[in-house]
Amino acid sequence: MIRIALLACLLGTPAQAEKLANKLFGAKASPSRQEPMPIGSYARGCGAGLVQLPETGPTWQAMRLSRNRNWGQPEMIRFLMDLSQTARDIGFGQGLYIGDISQPRGGPMTSGHASHQIGLDADIWMLPPQSLSLSVAAREEISSIPVRSADQRSVTENWTKVHHRLLKEAASDPRVDRIFVAAAVKIEMCKTAKRSDRKWLQKIRPVAGHDTHFHVRLKCPAGARLCETQKPTVEELSKGGDGCDETLMWWVTDYLNPPKPGAKKPKDDDAPKKKGPREFTMADLPKQCQAVLASD
Repeated sequence: MIRIALLACLLGTPAQAEKLANKLFGAKASPSRQEPMPIGSYARGCGAGLVQLPETGPTWQAMRLSRNRNWGQPEMIRFLMDLSQTARDIGFGQGLYIGDISQPRGGPMTSGHASHQIGLDADIWMLPPQSLSLSVAAREEISSIPVRSADQRSVTENWTKVHHRLLKEAASDPRVDRIFVAAAVKIEMCKTAKRSDRKWLQKIRPVAGHDTHFHVRLKCPAGARLCETQKPTVEELSKGGDGCDETLMWWVTDYLNPPKPGAKKPKDDDAPKKKGPREFTMADLPKQCQAVLASD
């Protein structure tokens, strides 16, 4: 009996003995040879047939190449190319510096994001590019700029009307489901909001952090039968409005100075699951992710 108990202790539970999904997906340097398909949800899934955003293009550069996270669904790659052209046209430097999208096969990451797992999320730097000829080494060293103050209550002098225009252009794209920004950024945008802005402005969602970049999340592409649509929708979260309400102000009041225990927090549409993504095993992901991982 003692030997059995000792053996169980050494081996651990089945879940503990199974390799972590983020280690398995993080070890893959190339995409699966499958038709493109986002599988599962943004924070619990993987990506089949992802394609790579070229390291440099006429209106963009992919940053932090050592991470090998410049992979996404074809829809996302097209969107980023389109938005980078728009960025240059409206005077946002020479285009876009693009941060993490997904790993070559999506899935949970070894560090950083809880989401970015199915190839439909991308981080875009708030720094307007002054050069699109940065070396690989330079792209590891350069940093973006903060547009949110250290106390999290307001925007900094780095925030410009062109930043506002860029976010409006991104949110107005029908492919976009929502965009995550620092609460101070949304508050600033709400100051000049008109009724006609409601449809795109409700897509701008406040989330902790995001002071140096904004996070674009695309809708499940047409025909993507294995992709899970995020709920609640932005219209439901904003109650049909533009999101410039008391739930927004929570981020610069109760969030920064928590009230007594028992007070309720508004819904956070990017909140992590109880089990963190770096604790997921393959059993926690959609079964189709096994084939994505195994594809040669």
